[in-house]
Amino acid sequence: MSRYQTIARTQPGVLETNKVLRNTYALLSMTLLFSAATAYLSMALGLPHPGIIVTLVGFYGLLFLTTKLRNSAWGILSVFALTGFMGLTLGPILSFYIHSLHNGPQLVMTALGGTGAIFLGLSAYALVSRKDFSFMGGMLMAGILVAFLAGLVGLFIPMPGLQIAVSAMFILLMSGMILFETSNIIHGGETNYILATVSLYVSIYNLFLSLLQILGIFNGDD
Repeated sequence: MSRYQTIARTQPGVLETNKVLRNTYALLSMTLLFSAATAYLSMALGLPHPGIIVTLVGFYGLLFLTTKLRNSAWGILSVFALTGFMGLTLGPILSFYIHSLHNGPQLVMTALGGTGAIFLGLSAYALVSRKDFSFMGGMLMAGILVAFLAGLVGLFIPMPGLQIAVSAMFILLMSGMILFETSNIIHGGETNYILATVSLYVSIYNLFLSLLQILGIFNGDD
C-alpha cells in the first residue's frame, strides 16, 4: 500500500515538472524566433547599436519587469518585450560582422550552428542523465560577475587577449548555465516557466555572441 501511496505522491510532481519543461521550451522557441525577427528588422532598417548604457538599462529594466509579472499573463508579454529588445541590439552587431568581414556571413552561421549544437547537446545530457547540477549555482554566479566586470574593462581598454579570455569564459559559463537551469527544472528547483525561459534565452544569447566574437578574432579576414 505504501508503494502506491509513494507513486501517487510522486506522479503530480513529475507531471508538473514535465509541464514546466514543455512550457519553457515552447516559449523559448517562440522568443528565439521573435528575437531573430527583431534582429533582422534592425539590420534591414540599419539601426545603430544603442550603446552599452541603453542596452544594460533596457535589459535589466525589462528583466525586473518580467520578474515582477512572472505569475501573470503579462509576464509572457514582458518576455517578448525583453527578447525583442535584445534582438534589436543584436542586429547592428550582426550587420558589423556581415559587412565588415569577407567571411562574415559564414562566421555568423558557424556561431549559430555551434550555439544550437551546444544547447541541444547539454540540454539532452541534463534531461537523459537526470543529474543534479544545482551545486554549480554559486560558482556560475561568481564567474559571471568576474567575466562581466572584465568585459566592461575590455570596452574601455581594448586588449585582444582580454577579449578572447572573456569570450571563452562566457562560453564555459553559459554552457554551465544551460546545464544548471535544465537540471533546476527537472528537479523542481524552478517551477516558473517564464523565469526558466529568460534564463535559457540569456544563456543562448551570450553563448552565441561569445562564439561569434572568438570566430571573428581568429577567422576574420580583415
